[in-house]
Amino acid sequence: MTPPDSARFPIVQARALSQRVPTADGELVILSDVTLEVKAGDTLAITGASGSGKSTLLGLLAGLDLASSGDIHLLGQRLADLDEDARARLRAGRVGFVFQSFQLLPALTALENVLLPLELAGRTDARERAAHWLARVNLSDRAGHTPRQLSGGEQQRVALARAFATDPAVVFADEPTGNLDADTGARIIDLLFELNASAGTTLILVTHDATLAARCARRLHLVAGRVQSTVSA
Repeated sequence: MTPPDSARFPIVQARALSQRVPTADGELVILSDVTLEVKAGDTLAITGASGSGKSTLLGLLAGLDLASSGDIHLLGQRLADLDEDARARLRAGRVGFVFQSFQLLPALTALENVLLPLELAGRTDARERAAHWLARVNLSDRAGHTPRQLSGGEQQRVALARAFATDPAVVFADEPTGNLDADTGARIIDLLFELNASAGTTLILVTHDATLAARCARRLHLVAGRVQSTVSA
């Protein structure tokens, strides 16, 4: 059971966040004055049309990129105070990722892909946990297969196992069903929310899928890089 809002601490906070990039025609504003807070146990969908800044916002919140202006705190740390290596250390073992393109290492087996973040986090039970999480996504019989030997749905299930294996405080998902057919995508959505609920993880996802967004307790809608609306279930 999720504790009352007042008892939960912020996982991510963004204040007056903007992202601008120089172009041949002048400065391009991708995000402008975005402010949000995501508390422990929240599920937040970031929605908007293509080019609205959804994936850029997700990358900034996760510390994969730095904002042009504004402040982001992730897991209590101000990201602007950390260099790239320090941000990577902050994420290690505490942040999980699920991408549209799966982002599995092609030379590694399914088991080894799940094992990698556990080893990087220094878990002494890494192999045991990797096997456990492959079983959670019903892929124990595919543990020795490389990504090219797996279907798209199976690859995304491996990615889900990898994201949750380290017991992260937060999982970031960028269009997790974008490369899947409707039926496979629906099964991945069910599995994502089942794993998230059982682990009590904070989930922040980007999607253009209204069905997926509706599964989240909160929705933030971007239009041309600005927050147009926020909705709570």
